[in-house]
Amino acid sequence: VCSSDLDDIAALGVDALWLSPFYPSPQVDAGYDVSDYCDVDPQFGTLADFDELVREAHARQLKVTIDIVPNHCSNQHPWFIEAVKAGRGSAARSRFHFVDGRGTNGDEPPSNWASVFGGPSWTRVSEPDGSPGQWYYHLFAAEQPDFNWENPEVLAEFERIFRFWLDRGVDGFRIDVSDALIKDTTWPDTEGHWPIIPKDDASPVHAIYRRLRTVMDEYDGDRMAVVETGAPDDVVALFIRSDEMHLAFNFRFVKAQWNAADFRSAIEESLAANSIVNAPTTWVTENHDVTRSVTRYGGAIRLAGDYVPDSQQQSRVDLELGTRRARAVALMLLTLPGAVYIYNGQELGLPNVDDLPDEVLQDPSFFRTNGAVRGRDGCRIPLPWSHDGV
Repeated sequence: VCSSDLDDIAALGVDALWLSPFYPSPQVDAGYDVSDYCDVDPQFGTLADFDELVREAHARQLKVTIDIVPNHCSNQHPWFIEAVKAGRGSAARSRFHFVDGRGTNGDEPPSNWASVFGGPSWTRVSEPDGSPGQWYYHLFAAEQPDFNWENPEVLAEFERIFRFWLDRGVDGFRIDVSDALIKDTTWPDTEGHWPIIPKDDASPVHAIYRRLRTVMDEYDGDRMAVVETGAPDDVVALFIRSDEMHLAFNFRFVKAQWNAADFRSAIEESLAANSIVNAPTTWVTENHDVTRSVTRYGGAIRLAGDYVPDSQQQSRVDLELGTRRARAVALMLLTLPGAVYIYNGQELGLPNVDDLPDEVLQDPSFFRTNGAVRGRDGCRIPLPWSHDGV
């Protein structure tokens, strides 16, 4: 982003930027597979470039928030490489979820839990002597092993990471998959193959955020963290109590159908839940994980919790209708109390790009479902900064 681009963003009247992951990464999942949390991937620049961006943004009264990915890392992260080499029972493996398999010689996964991206949530490693070894847990792709947050080393490392970026002047964080850090490590089989992820008041996940809030409170200025959680409103509110995080990404409008009753319920119930903990409410209709609102409101069908265009109905999506509806919803969001998040390109009324050829798709869900799920690439097309698309 150059200075003129920052001028364009500031001219919109926004208060802050949220940067998607820019860390060194093999890019299996658009940078959400992080191999180094304290550097910049060379394709995006250097730490010096990042520092300049923060300075230039602050000069325009724009705050800078960055994506932090605490649930998992890349399988190319030094910790995970060390863990695979270290073998069973090692301290290095205790930073992740390495578990012996079931069945003869441990040949079966420890549970029937499925990955969000399709397929099993377990991948087997070879031990240092070359023999078939333990299995490690990954909520997402096999290249994204989950951290074991019951190991205090993990929290200590993320406290270090938070301070690294706060010291560089960032104003806050968006915390990816924030509610999934703690798993039921008895690994029971479940109906539907869903993982068991405790989020209620008794879950240790809240102690984690209290510690991270303490780190943020060490710094002067208006620092903020927003958590990503798709939990019900009353559970979401637990994460934004006065000693935890500041805001929670609110998916109620993303999930709402196009009707007044859905919108009214989303507004009233969100405000009510947040008022109990005296926290501002956030309003969102788009992000990097869901079909753009112009396409959704233009007639795309809903599938598996998200709006996914049906291949037979795609030609019947009315983008003119979708644009009018998306504009109306944007006006409604901007009149509500709290914080509004605008996904880049939403201000331009960009639709989803749903005719991408298979050979350019990158979303791991496309590959892990053998093409049955098209994935999120259609809403992640690079933002056109000018009329000629450059």
